[in-house]
Amino acid sequence: MEEPSLAEALEELSSAEDFLDFFGVEYDPAVVQVNRLHILQRFHDYLAHNPAPEGDEAATRAHHRDFLVRAYNDFTVSDALTEKVFAVLRKASGTAFVPLTEIKR
Repeated sequence: MEEPSLAEALEELSSAEDFLDFFGVEYDPAVVQVNRLHILQRFHDYLAHNPAPEGDEAATRAHHRDFLVRAYNDFTVSDALTEKVFAVLRKASGTAFVPLTEIKR
């Protein structure tokens, strides 16, 4: 039986722990418990801005692993309020941007 592709394997992962375990990243469960959604969103954001190489499954897997490690590490030295991964936290910082097109007379 053939091993699933990286894309197929990723479809089966649902939690931050699943991703970290799949890519063999050592982690502190206490850090993940508090920041799991932030880690996954940061990981997604990193990949969105840094597309993986095409055609080389091993290079793509390493690329994903590197950015997952980076996303996890962001929350070992900082916290969700400082990192502001989600828009709701950016808005809570005391400043908000309202485009001119949204201002009604």
